[in-house]
Amino acid sequence: MANERKDTWAAGNLYEPYMGRWGRLVAKDFLRWLEPPDGLDWLDVGCGTGGVSEVILQRAQPRSVRGVDSSPGFVEHARAQVADPRAAFDVGDAQSLPVGSAQFDAAVSGLVLNFVPEPARAVQEMKRAVRPGGVVAAYVWDYAGRMELIRYFWDAAAALDGKALELDEGRRFPLCQPEPLHELFTRAGLGGVEAKPIDVDTVFRDFDDYWTPFLGAQGPAPGYAMSLDAERRAALRDAIRAALPVSGDGSIALVARAWAVRGRLP
Repeated sequence: MANERKDTWAAGNLYEPYMGRWGRLVAKDFLRWLEPPDGLDWLDVGCGTGGVSEVILQRAQPRSVRGVDSSPGFVEHARAQVADPRAAFDVGDAQSLPVGSAQFDAAVSGLVLNFVPEPARAVQEMKRAVRPGGVVAAYVWDYAGRMELIRYFWDAAAALDGKALELDEGRRFPLCQPEPLHELFTRAGLGGVEAKPIDVDTVFRDFDDYWTPFLGAQGPAPGYAMSLDAERRAALRDAIRAALPVSGDGSIALVARAWAVRGRLP
């Protein structure tokens, strides 16, 4: 049924054009905000297709990076794409990480915590994995606000189908705001907790570049789109196209905001 939740994360090649390319842009600003020294051991929780790990390898001069994700398909994609010998990727649950305690200098998570059934357990696991004085940090999309490519989708979907409101990430994930994130990290016993927005430009060359990734069924919005019959999916496509700010050359310039949070172990 169209109102069932469709949080499928399996095919890395389909996720990349949908969210992977934009998540990498956020990861660069996220890493600059963390200001890490060289030579750290990093844990990437919910590593997905390896985007955050790649940015760490390129920009942070790590000693090692270990990625963990619950999706075997995403882990397979990360292993195929990230050949750096400092990196390793494993299948595992963020709520019960397959790593020892106090093994890492930093544990980070990109675009994942809101999809974890018990995010407090995931943050506690990240904290467990980090050495004293280390950092725990994460970022999530601002689904209810300036994650515009998603907002245009769900606003159009809800106008056509009231049941779509049940699937809208902006309603489903109240965690994805600065106050709940700050509280989550503070309750985990982390110190110096800070939250901040990170905005990146998401420029689509044309409407097809915007729309086609929604046909890959990776995540709630694409899952909803592909649950519709052809006629209803075409109506949704046309409603979104009519609402988007298309420039004279056909390109579409939007903004994607993520909320980032960080804290330190004593």
